[in-house]
Amino acid sequence: MMRVIGGNARGRRLKVAKGQTLRPTAARVKEALFNILPHDLSGTKMLDLFAGTGNVTIEALSRGAAAAILVDSSVESGKAIRENLGRLHLTDRTKVWIMPVARALRFLARHGETFDLIFLDPPYDAQLLSAAAAALAGSDRLAPDARVYLESRARDALPPLPDGWRSLRDGRAGEVGYHLFAI
Repeated sequence: MMRVIGGNARGRRLKVAKGQTLRPTAARVKEALFNILPHDLSGTKMLDLFAGTGNVTIEALSRGAAAAILVDSSVESGKAIRENLGRLHLTDRTKVWIMPVARALRFLARHGETFDLIFLDPPYDAQLLSAAAAALAGSDRLAPDARVYLESRARDALPPLPDGWRSLRDGRAGEVGYHLFAI
């Protein structure tokens, strides 16, 4: 069972789409992440690519983030994310896009939105992390002083990442490797 671990929605349960092969970010990984992010997320605009359950973005919204776009290609995941956002009264600060990440990034490039915090947590078996990071670096979607959070299988080396991405923190929690970069 997933729960929000901090902020105004602390303790609230989150729904996970049935039949999906998702691996929601564990509570101890979320706790580590939010211990290294700024404690005041007010005004923060977020982009969650490969949103899955929306777990991490919902956590950030609960802690005061201003707005978020969550992108996932699964209709079932999108339904679960929308239900969670509705139950937690977060729909007015969010958009949920059901589409491939590459298409979402092209759409964002045409509309000029920038983000302060971006989550990249693609399926482990797909080689999507490097492509998504390169697409982000090649766009102007990142606000000055943006942070990018990557999640990967702990035993896997990170693929080459764009120039200018400065590592702030790397950690491991069980099978999960987590990485925070400043841009």
